[in-house]
Amino acid sequence: MLAIQSVDTFLVDLPTIRPHVLSMATMMRQTAVFIRVQCADGIIGTGEATTIGGLAYGPESPEGIKLAIDTYFTPLLLNADASRPALVMETLGKSISGNHFAKCAVETALLDAMGQRLGLPISELLGGRRRESLPVAWTLASGDTAKDIAEAEHMLDIRRHNIFKLKIGKRSVEDDVAHVAAIKKALGDRASVRVDVNQAWDEASASRGIAMLQDAGCDLVEQPVAAHARGAMARLAQSAIIPIMADEALNGPESAFDYAASAAADVFAVKIMQSGGLHAACKVGAIADAAGIGLYGGTMLEVGIATAASAHVFATFPKLAFQTELFGPLLVTEEVLAEPLQYADFSVKVPDGPGLGVALDMDRVAFFRRDAERKSFHDGASAQFTGG
Repeated sequence: MLAIQSVDTFLVDLPTIRPHVLSMATMMRQTAVFIRVQCADGIIGTGEATTIGGLAYGPESPEGIKLAIDTYFTPLLLNADASRPALVMETLGKSISGNHFAKCAVETALLDAMGQRLGLPISELLGGRRRESLPVAWTLASGDTAKDIAEAEHMLDIRRHNIFKLKIGKRSVEDDVAHVAAIKKALGDRASVRVDVNQAWDEASASRGIAMLQDAGCDLVEQPVAAHARGAMARLAQSAIIPIMADEALNGPESAFDYAASAAADVFAVKIMQSGGLHAACKVGAIADAAGIGLYGGTMLEVGIATAASAHVFATFPKLAFQTELFGPLLVTEEVLAEPLQYADFSVKVPDGPGLGVALDMDRVAFFRRDAERKSFHDGASAQFTGG
């Protein structure tokens, strides 16, 4: 037995490069929960749990995730066998309901440690990667049409993104569609333009809006109605020409099976956080694949650790027809990895080192920890840790 000796969790607050406007919140910073699990052989596995907009998006918040891990997860993890991640996660599952984001962070840390121990990337522990890089969409979420067009043009010029997802739902349907249409017209065939409504429409508004979005050249509509409105999602998916994607409605394999059986979506946005972990996300992907549902590699706007974990998962999918949106590290002003993920030619490279293949820069993280004693840094510290 290889015992888990310690578990450390902490919050890291990172400013965003611009206000990120969603239908339910406007983000000015992103908060990541990091977990470091030290094993008896000296190996430390790292995981991350990151959500969107505090409690505006879902039932787990950064503060709640840390509290849950410290109070309920850690007593079960200490002295558990780190060489048996699946058994550890089964034990957690029997004792702790829900808490998908926290469970994902723990599983990531355990698999990172195991991969380091075996000298294998996590993707190989999950069955083996099928691709070395993943196309990455960029979200345009300033809410300003001219700014979004300029931002998209810049991304095309530097060959970082040619897929753009627009966050809509805060304005009237007509105003939102006009915003999308103007951006699609400016970009033309050089880019894919999609929208994420984040559950903001009712069924009638969605039906009207989707028809107008089709005329505007939009090629994918994400979660137009509430997550619980499976019937409405099914009717929209069956009547619309544009593919309809489920996101917030998916919370693990059970919900994925329910949506697949109900033909309630054409595409699944797979997220390791919402799924409850890496293996659970693989199951969601397998259900979609078996049902002939397209796959999209989603994000909770995680930073480097969870983005790397997601990349390992998505690299194993047989099909990934609608690409990914693993741009989270690019949305914050600060880099927390010792070696940043590599973005080039409209894609992100899947790390190929053992475990996650990435590691935290602990000096940089120390400065941005919420509980950091910043007074111990010299006056130039903030300048030292900007950029990324």
